[in-house]
Amino acid sequence: MWLPELPPFMPFMIIALFVFFSRGPLVTVLMLAAPLWGALNLWQLEQGLLWQVTLVELQLMPLRVDKLSTFFGYLFHLASFFCIVYALHVRDKVQQLACLLYTAAALGAVFSGDLLSLFIFWEMMALSSVFLIWARRSADSYASGLRYLAYQVISGLLLLIGTIFYWQEHGSLVFTYMSLQGTGAWLIFFAFGIKCAFPMLHTWLTDGYPNATVSGTVFLSAFTTKVAVYGLARAFPGSEILIYIGAVMTCFPIFYAVIENDLRRVLAYSLINQLGFMVVGIGIGTELALNGAVAHAFNDVLFKGLLFMSMGAVLQMTGRINGSELGGLYKTMPKTTLLCLVGAASISAFPLFNGFVSKSMVMTAALNQGYDWIWLALLFASAGVFHHAGIKIPYFAFFAHDSGIRSQDPPNNMLLAMVIAAALCLAIGIYPNLLYQLLPFESAYQPYDVSHVLAQTQLLCFAALAFLWLNVKGLYPPELPSVNLDADWLYRRLLANVWLTLSNKVWQTDQHIRKIFLDKLKQLLALVAKYHRPGGILARAQTVGNMALWIAILLACSLGLSFIGL
Repeated sequence: MWLPELPPFMPFMIIALFVFFSRGPLVTVLMLAAPLWGALNLWQLEQGLLWQVTLVELQLMPLRVDKLSTFFGYLFHLASFFCIVYALHVRDKVQQLACLLYTAAALGAVFSGDLLSLFIFWEMMALSSVFLIWARRSADSYASGLRYLAYQVISGLLLLIGTIFYWQEHGSLVFTYMSLQGTGAWLIFFAFGIKCAFPMLHTWLTDGYPNATVSGTVFLSAFTTKVAVYGLARAFPGSEILIYIGAVMTCFPIFYAVIENDLRRVLAYSLINQLGFMVVGIGIGTELALNGAVAHAFNDVLFKGLLFMSMGAVLQMTGRINGSELGGLYKTMPKTTLLCLVGAASISAFPLFNGFVSKSMVMTAALNQGYDWIWLALLFASAGVFHHAGIKIPYFAFFAHDSGIRSQDPPNNMLLAMVIAAALCLAIGIYPNLLYQLLPFESAYQPYDVSHVLAQTQLLCFAALAFLWLNVKGLYPPELPSVNLDADWLYRRLLANVWLTLSNKVWQTDQHIRKIFLDKLKQLLALVAKYHRPGGILARAQTVGNMALWIAILLACSLGLSFIGL
């Protein structure tokens, strides 16, 4: 070996250290070197490699290399490469360091062999990624980042407490398959569920990602949720509850995405929809389903990254991202339009695009295992994602009415990153074995048979006709300048209003008590002043005779009381 073998996260952390002390073009060189050095280092690591250390009687495995972790390792290196290319024009040291440390943490998490090491990288991901939101430096992004961080910290706490319980229950910290039995396993399951955006635990994603920087959103879409998918695939494959959770995840975001005006938020809902397919595959748990789940994670990083990059380019060049303010950009941003259409076709699972070769694996696995209703839900979700991501995004951004905005395509580095992602979407769609040979299980699956292609083509045609009919009839929800909340309404509106109401009540009660106290104090002071003011009874000069009289009266009273025995 001509390079020293390092844990996959180390090259990124070392480069981050050098970037911190560097300036100018050297930073660009270092940023590009990080994923290339990391990929070479990963290529050297042999399958089955295991590092073990003992810490206070705890057996830890900070490095474990197997096919599943290697698959996600290559995915994260690829994602970091095109994300860094996309962000090469950014001259913000905060974002540069955050993206390097975020990538390092994601790699550390997927190569951790024990739960304690996983927790350390889990928290490192949370702390580094939030700066990609705060780096936008707006009041909205600051508030959104705080909410995002709160969710991530809760996830970390659940993982830590679950780890402690799991260690007490099993006497081991090895991160491997665990059935959903015992407090520890359930807490770890919910920790993964938060990062995987389970229903009602997903609002950090739809809130945080659209408020991040242009390039930060692309990084965020690639790592956090995919680490959670890896965790579920490692620890809970075949857990049936995941099938139903995943089915809900595929369907409910469709309704919010259709009415959403912020196009990056539409993509955030679409991301949850695609995560649902992965969760369903993990829940089914067969080799075909697990291969489909991780293959779809790989493809999602490509086509979702491409769509986030194209919308980031629109935001970068026009300063606007709401569908109600855009339209007609194909005239002046033709390259971005074309690349966005490739991403839209890929996420919609058109034949010859990468979404088709992985999504069909999960749906076939559902049918093979007799989950017919789940298959129907996935079919509905496929039509829905074509509506909101395959049609709505390019239609309202680049076509629809002419907004009058005359911008131009983004800088060359941003276009190059999008071209890389688009080329991979097509390459995997045309030659699926490029992806299948990397999967954790042997795969003989053939996506291009007549029934699959015909069924998917019919579905897409039907969905396109439905969109056209709804538009012609004026029934499609218009793009309105509004802020839509879903489950986050509970804490951003309901709990906030309850807190405001309670605060006002406490404040009013406090004011009332203070007023009563002050009034009584004033009365007391007035009484004191009444007797001590000049001329008051206690302020008058007394004669010696009067004083002697009062003393005699007091002595008489005292004798009287003694006489009667009191």
